[in-house]
Amino acid sequence: MRLLPLLLLLLPAALTGQTLQQQLQSVATANGLVGMSVVTTCGTAVQDVVHTGKRNLAQNADVDDSTRYRIASISKLVTAIGLMRLHEQGLFGLDDDVSAALGFTFRNPAFTGTPITYRMLLSHTSSFQDGTGYSDFLDATYSNAPPPPISELAMPGGDWYTTNMWRTEIPGSYFAYSNANFGILGTLIEALSGLRFDVYMRQQVLLPLDIHGSFNVQDLPNVADLAVLYRNSTPQADNFNGVMPPAPDLGQYTIGTNGLYFGPQGGLRVSALELARFAILLNNEGTYNGTVLLQPTTIALMLGNEWIWNGSNGDNYYGLFRSWGLGVHRITAQAGGDIVFPGTAMFGHAGEAYGLISDLYVDPATGFGLVFITNGYTPGNAYAFGASSAFYGVEEEVYDAIDQYAVPGCASTSIAPREATDPLILFGDRVRWNGSVPVMITLHDVTGRVVAHFSLAPGAERPVQAGNYVVRYTGAKGTGTRVWCAF
Repeated sequence: MRLLPLLLLLLPAALTGQTLQQQLQSVATANGLVGMSVVTTCGTAVQDVVHTGKRNLAQNADVDDSTRYRIASISKLVTAIGLMRLHEQGLFGLDDDVSAALGFTFRNPAFTGTPITYRMLLSHTSSFQDGTGYSDFLDATYSNAPPPPISELAMPGGDWYTTNMWRTEIPGSYFAYSNANFGILGTLIEALSGLRFDVYMRQQVLLPLDIHGSFNVQDLPNVADLAVLYRNSTPQADNFNGVMPPAPDLGQYTIGTNGLYFGPQGGLRVSALELARFAILLNNEGTYNGTVLLQPTTIALMLGNEWIWNGSNGDNYYGLFRSWGLGVHRITAQAGGDIVFPGTAMFGHAGEAYGLISDLYVDPATGFGLVFITNGYTPGNAYAFGASSAFYGVEEEVYDAIDQYAVPGCASTSIAPREATDPLILFGDRVRWNGSVPVMITLHDVTGRVVAHFSLAPGAERPVQAGNYVVRYTGAKGTGTRVWCAF
């Protein structure tokens, strides 16, 4: 448990929020950010909202609640949530060969006997990577009518295939972060749902959360709210200046052939407040504002360990990537590496493109979540790696401000049950069972390893060591899963 300054705990909420605003404004000024949004959440509610700077320099337009950003790779987390909705419908198994749904044989040419699975794609262990063919294929995707099928990138002999689209390690054995993986996943969503990727995601993921952002810019209520992305104050993307771009010609597009068109890997445009709803969703086991988007067991699957770095089994990107779930970056808080808050295991995703940086991370143990987005930097302020982690220095400074001024308002020494009727009680240092019949409890640590397995009689409790756990319980009346931190 993080020790909290008594004085800070006694500060009125408004004063604490004002201090956070001032500190984040100082961070933005010191790092020459064009614009910035920070939102923190606690439990089921938004806690702090801070905006500063400009969404559009040419129009002198301020960042505000309605500003939407192209959030880059956090889009992958949202895409994964959409895919797992289809998993809950029984349309695929995580270890199924994806070739059946794709309609072509999707295999590493060096390992034709090893099927590529949904689990591998979601965890970046498929061995399919962003080879030299990827960029040219993206260009063709956006400029050709109809867009070329993604098989032309993935299969030997394809017009955009290059041999380095596939790694030399056996699929499932090596982590390599890949945008191309999520192009395949976007195509699978289309093939399984029968809907275009942007339509499916809007209907099945975004609108149920009352999110009016989209993977398709044509859906945005007001394109003038869109943040321009900058490097050195020079526009790099979304420089529409309030004028909606022409609608693409998709009359010849065949659903299920190239899901990359709408950017499952990075093309979602949402506001910081809209994005924060995913933080609340993750912290509340798949439910937001009464809407059950995913079941608790599915959230536990997504947050669970699929890959953990052992020193040689993947590209850890300067220490930033040390563990991965199903579309989820798992923060292990290793010294000099993937630290958001010191000593705190967290879950979420980061993004970076066209000058933008974005972060969404949650701590299910306390119910705390954060969103940070900047739309770029002014001349002389290019991003540099931080001093104490593998994140950029500006991210470290934002995290420090949040840790000092926002986390204390949400910190707790116990985790209350999600519902009054929930018989599983998770205290700060022990687990209690209030059910009417005995139950079996299994605790998994941050790596996914089983660390404890025991039974509890009705009314019994058991102390546990400090740590982050996925708690699974099985009894006469069924099973359940919870994500929990014991202090």
